[in-house]
Amino acid sequence: MSQQIKIKNALISVYYKDGLEPLVRLLAQQGVQLFSTGGTEQFIKDLNLPVTAVEDLTGYPSILGGRVKTLHPKVFGGILNRRNLNEDKAQIAEYEIPEIDLVIVDLYPFEETLKAGGTEEEIIEKIDIGGISLIRAAAKNFNDVVILASKDDYATLQQQLEDQNGETTIAQRKAYAKKAFHTSSHYDTAIFEYFNTEEPLNVFKQSVNTAKTLRYGENPHQQGVFYGNLDEMFTKLNGKELSYNNLVDVDAAVSLIDEFQEPTFAILKHTNACGVASRETIGQAWDDALACDPVSAFGGVLIANREIDLATATEINKLFFEVLIAPSYQPEAVELFKAKKNRVILQRNEVELSKKQFKTLLNGVIEQDKDLIIEGTDQMTAVTEKKPTDAELKDLFFANKIVKHTKSNTIVFVKNNTLLASGVGQTSRVDALKQAIVKANAFNFGLVGSVMASDAFFPFPDCVEIAAEAGITAVLQPGGSIKDADSINMANEKSIAMVTTGIRHFKH
Repeated sequence: MSQQIKIKNALISVYYKDGLEPLVRLLAQQGVQLFSTGGTEQFIKDLNLPVTAVEDLTGYPSILGGRVKTLHPKVFGGILNRRNLNEDKAQIAEYEIPEIDLVIVDLYPFEETLKAGGTEEEIIEKIDIGGISLIRAAAKNFNDVVILASKDDYATLQQQLEDQNGETTIAQRKAYAKKAFHTSSHYDTAIFEYFNTEEPLNVFKQSVNTAKTLRYGENPHQQGVFYGNLDEMFTKLNGKELSYNNLVDVDAAVSLIDEFQEPTFAILKHTNACGVASRETIGQAWDDALACDPVSAFGGVLIANREIDLATATEINKLFFEVLIAPSYQPEAVELFKAKKNRVILQRNEVELSKKQFKTLLNGVIEQDKDLIIEGTDQMTAVTEKKPTDAELKDLFFANKIVKHTKSNTIVFVKNNTLLASGVGQTSRVDALKQAIVKANAFNFGLVGSVMASDAFFPFPDCVEIAAEAGITAVLQPGGSIKDADSINMANEKSIAMVTTGIRHFKH
């Protein structure tokens, strides 16, 4: 197996030319014969460097509007021939095929064209054929060939060729091949996803080009990596790097706050809301959200859907928190937060989020549509003799938004667009209810006149009975139990209102 190989011939054909000049100049300086096509050929000529057109090598012009340029045995034979096989040596000598030791090629901007809203014709024309074939051929023959499929590697190869007198090692070539196969597989995945929208094939494919190694996972003994572009999602104005647990909480916070249009503040701990309030101003929303549970708020993730002004920032600054997210901040507010260097201050950018979610499970992956449904007052069906008032309907809608984003089994109490308490992640619904009552009492919230929402139906009437005795006046639940009548009868007996929505919001 070949080890050190000196580059004698290089094929260069790239869509983006930025950053290419220093490497091309070095190759020419080291006596490498350059072959190129179209715009790249002209680019090299403009540098006053010698270059041979691929058409002169193959004897065929670029045809079909540039769709066919490099697909020729003299090109692929030069790349794929095995230098240690006499049969290959004899054939390339017979057909006068040069050994191509370096291939520098990128791909037509398919994803960029798709993201920019190109027409179908424009998108299809950006499906690269020759480029992807060159990448695969060169990467397959990494024993003898260097493949550069990304401009990010130009400087690295340049340094290696300078240090190693124009030679590369087998380890270096294999590393470039690995990156090249990643480039080709990511590209093909993007194309497949474009086609797999109507009557989709039941397959799971994901490819994410950007990754960030985290300090650790959920616990220090677990490794963690985030795959995605956080810089696109947020502008970080202050603070340390986000941890695995921070990211999980931030995701939950973003999902929750997007349910609200009016000025709203939410405080989350371990993905569950411990404070939510909607008010006329974001400052008032902060005060009342914090009052929901100031104990759990310590060290939490905070999120607002309005700009953070200095007065609100001054109040927030009194609390120890991990992360604060908002669409914008007054400059003075940012300066105030910067006094503590570890607190993460994120400005949220407008980014379209996926409507799918998935996670590993057992020996596979489960995928589902995100829960994007939220039932408003029009979807609430009164099933009791007593009907909810307009104020209660408004609070039930507010409570339903929070229930949807709280770990099952869950019960939520709300009054005046404010979370009073919730029972979270309990193994029985009645336990969730009792937990919520205990929390409300702990912070001296009177439950009389408040409403209750449940993420799923009541299998027994006990929840309704306990809630009524605590002062709840209206209840929301999806319904659907074979014992719905028992809960409805209990509500009638206790003279409270109940509505059903027909939609369950489990969150596991």
